[in-house]
Parts: sequence; C-alpha cells; structure tokens
Amino acid sequence: MSERKRIDSGVPQLDHLLGGLFIGDNVVWYDDAGSLTPVFCRNFIRASLSEEQYLVYAVFDRSPKNLLGQLGPLAENPRFILLDCFTYGKGAGSDVFLKFYQNEEGRHPCRIVPVESPGDIDLFIDMFYKVHQTLSGDVRYVFESLTGMQDLWGGEEALLKFYAHSCPRLYELNTVAYWIIEKAAHSQRFKARINQIAQVAIDLSIRRGKTRLSILKAENRDSQARNRPFDYWSKALPDHSHQVVFDAERSTSSKIDLGARLKELRTRRSISQTELARRVGVTPSNISQVENDLIYPSLPALIKIAEILSVEVSAFFQNIPGAGQPVIFPASDATPLHFPYLARNDVAAKRLTPIDFDPRAEPCLIEIPAGAKLNSHFFIFKGEEMGYLLAGRLQIKLDRTLHMVNPGDVVYLTASIPSGWRNPGDEPARLLWIKIR
Repeated sequence: MSERKRIDSGVPQLDHLLGGLFIGDNVVWYDDAGSLTPVFCRNFIRASLSEEQYLVYAVFDRSPKNLLGQLGPLAENPRFILLDCFTYGKGAGSDVFLKFYQNEEGRHPCRIVPVESPGDIDLFIDMFYKVHQTLSGDVRYVFESLTGMQDLWGGEEALLKFYAHSCPRLYELNTVAYWIIEKAAHSQRFKARINQIAQVAIDLSIRRGKTRLSILKAENRDSQARNRPFDYWSKALPDHSHQVVFDAERSTSSKIDLGARLKELRTRRSISQTELARRVGVTPSNISQVENDLIYPSLPALIKIAEILSVEVSAFFQNIPGAGQPVIFPASDATPLHFPYLARNDVAAKRLTPIDFDPRAEPCLIEIPAGAKLNSHFFIFKGEEMGYLLAGRLQIKLDRTLHMVNPGDVVYLTASIPSGWRNPGDEPARLLWIKIR
C-alpha cells in the first residue's frame, strides 16, 4: 500500500493534534456558534493556494460579493474557484444579486462559476464534477455549508444521499474537502451517519467565553488528542488569514491528580494507552478512565504500570519536585524518547533527565541521520522551546520558509511550531533541544 500524502492545513498546531491531514480526507466541521469555522477555512485556503493547488469553494448561504469581501486577498488567485450556489438558490435569481455578474465579476482574478439550478441535486453534481475535470493536481474543496444544502434540498435524507455519494468519490479523486455543519441544525442520527463516512470530524464550540476544539474522529491516525477539548484563540493577519494559537494544557488543581500524572509519565515515555494496557493486562478503556480520574487502578496494576514506565510508585503522587532533589543526573538516567508523529528510523532521541523528574526546562538529545527529512516537529507543545546544534547541519521549515542551522547556532521558538526538519548533510546532526514550561 502506497504511503498517504500529508498536506498542510495552514494551522500547525491542528496538524499535530490531529496526527496529520492527508490527501483523501473528508473533514467535517461542527460549528456550535455558526462563526467559528472560517478561521480554519481561511488558513486551509491560504496553505492550499501557496502550494499552487486548486481550491473550489462551494457557497450556499452567502452571495459571491459577500464571500469575496470576507476572504479579501485570499481569493485573488486564479486557482481559487467559487462555485456560486447562492445567486440562483437562496438568492432566487434576484436582480440585486445578478448585478454582481454585470458589475464586478470581471474585476476578480479568481474563477466564478454560477450554478443556475442548485436546488436540483443531480444538476449540481453534474456541474460539480464538470468543474473538477477541468482541474489538475490535488484539488481542495470547501463546502459552505451542509446546513445550507439541506435548506435548499428539503431535508436530511436528500443531503445524506448526496454526501454518501460524494465523499467516497472525492476520496478516490485524491482531494481534501472541508464540510461545514451548523451543529444545532441537525439530528443526532444525521450527525452519526456523517461521522461514519467522514475520515475526520472536528467539533468547535464556545465554553465559558473560550473557543474550544475537540477532535471527534481521526481515521487511521494514532492521535492522542481525540475526544479531548483544546481551548484556542485567533488573531487576524493582514492577508485575511488568521493565526490560531492553542492555550497550554492545564492540569487540575487536586492535591492528588493520579490520572494527570500517569498521562504525563506515559507520554514522556512515548507509550500509547493501547500499548500500556496490553503490557499491564487491562483494556485501553481502563487506562483512559484512570487518566480521566474516573477510576483508580488496583495496587498490583499501579505497581506494574510503575515498572513499565521505569519509575517509583511514589512518582504518581508528586506534582512538584520537593526539596532534596538531586542536582546531577548520571548518563544512565537518560531514557529513550520516541515521537509519535515521526518514523523511528528518521530520528533518535533521549530525554536527559529521569521521566519522574519534573523540571521547568526539559533537555533532550536528538540525532537526525544524514539525508533524513522530517515532515513534523518533534513535540506537540505550546510553550517555549530552544535548541543548540552540536554537530552537522539542519534545515528548519517555519511558515513555509526554510532556515539553515549550522553548528553552534541556537533555535528559539515561542508560538511558532516547525512544520518540518531536514538534514541536508552527509553526517548525522546532533541537536540539544530544551522544552521550557
């Protein structure tokens, strides 16, 4: 089976949490507020066009003038194709919307395709695939929105029929499609059917004044972030895209937070819940329940877990290093470190302090073989990071720009997360890397 092609969503933190976005993915976005998805769509558009790929935007709920005004420079590209299903749909062919084609259509460098009978599903599908046949490369799609389609097509069954027909075909055509849904406008049965077909499902909501993202489904990925809420915020950029930043994960304030401590130690050892459960002799659900503080493990299970993680049992009950901690750690205390998003042959690493030691700065020694190319950063981490190149040469990719790192150079990261590393030399590169909380 050929390796799946990984692409950039335009939001590096999302790519890391998700475990990658791949050609063939149908990504369903459940928008709780009706206004949260555009941030992610704009970044997806920007990333797709910067890779010189075609992006088709099918709009049902907004006029072309409104949408192009919102997207601004992002839509000023001949590879951006607007499939206008509004003017002759909800716009009912009104003169006020038809004036756009008389006055403004030629002023935009993008391609605008009016769909004259968007209420006829068969004619829409025919138009949709005719447009696709004129394009080349890995075509990207944004459908805004499934809710608007349902309003036009008269119910969930018609929409499900279209979706069930289109998703597998888009998968086979090597596309990536974003499907936007207003969560409250659809039945649980409908959402369950949608999730069953999609490769990726993401929920966006607002809780206590904060925007929050949860990954509901990530097919064929070993994503540890699934079904966990992540708070985030966005900042508008001059090119009409948005920088999306996820808040640092916060541990609970309980005096004994066994679940959070277990998860922290397990993650540092790069052991999945499934692998830990297998070695302990319990189910992955048991480990998940312990880490979410729903149950406590038995004493024999806790001792076995400590043995597997190479820590003392007392390590599960220490949130802050106490007085008397050692100041010198022998080389034998270093533990192998594996990165879940990188192939083990592409990078070798070890944590230089014991995993049950909890410093504010966590040092690691990373070695990247000659000629190796990493399509991801080492860590999913929202704090500061610093690296010092001991030997060899490296290239680091930040915001689609390559930077050369030479021996003795220091790399310092704050909010940015690299999207890739490469060793262009003929000898291994050795990097001292420090995560700073």
